[in-house]
Amino acid sequence: MEKTAVVTGASRGIGAAAARALARMGCRVAVCCRERRGDAEAVAGEICAGGGTALPFCADVAVETEVRAMFREIESALGPTDILVNNAGFAQQKLFTDITAAEWDRMFDVHVKGAFYCCQAALPHMIRQKWGRIVNVSSMWGQVGASCEVHYSAAKAALIGLTKALAKEEGLSGVTVNCVAPGVIDTDMMAGFSSEDRRALMEETPLGRLGTPEDAAAVIAFLAGEAGGFVTGQVIAPNGGFVV
Repeated sequence: MEKTAVVTGASRGIGAAAARALARMGCRVAVCCRERRGDAEAVAGEICAGGGTALPFCADVAVETEVRAMFREIESALGPTDILVNNAGFAQQKLFTDITAAEWDRMFDVHVKGAFYCCQAALPHMIRQKWGRIVNVSSMWGQVGASCEVHYSAAKAALIGLTKALAKEEGLSGVTVNCVAPGVIDTDMMAGFSSEDRRALMEETPLGRLGTPEDAAAVIAFLAGEAGGFVTGQVIAPNGGFVV
């Protein structure tokens, strides 16, 4: 599958696993990050060492000028974007009454406005060639909401709405737009959880374990590939049965 895939938030966790999975499919991969360039270089280096093609790129997806510049760099180095995985994001646990306006804005700027900027940068080529894949990474909390993560849940819910609407708009152009809503995935975002909290989350998950980045990446890769060509506007949730 000789396509160019752009993965944001790819220096670690789900993004890094998605970059590796897309490289195994034969894609040229842009491993994108905001500031963890060393980690992005390591992921790209690992892909290249395995015979794939990947390069690191840096931009704050919340800043339109940086996104536009990054996509120009990617096109020059790897070709125009055929597959876009909007994975850049962060979590914050905080009581709703303690969330500041700046924290609320930053949450939406990264998760929602970042996806908006990246989609706008990638879509013209996809529309012209009548083929494209966009996968937005939301969360199960975007489906059902999470206490002490209202701004995160709201931003992830907005991504689901963006996905459903854009899928309808771009269907006739041969572009699929889907959403992956992972459950509790064992990434750096879990670093602040105690062993007791982790055990409780595992017990609450019907499959009895935390998810891995590879669990989410497998779904992303399916939606990005030829096998996912008749799937669009959907929310697929690798969550171990936590949310049904």
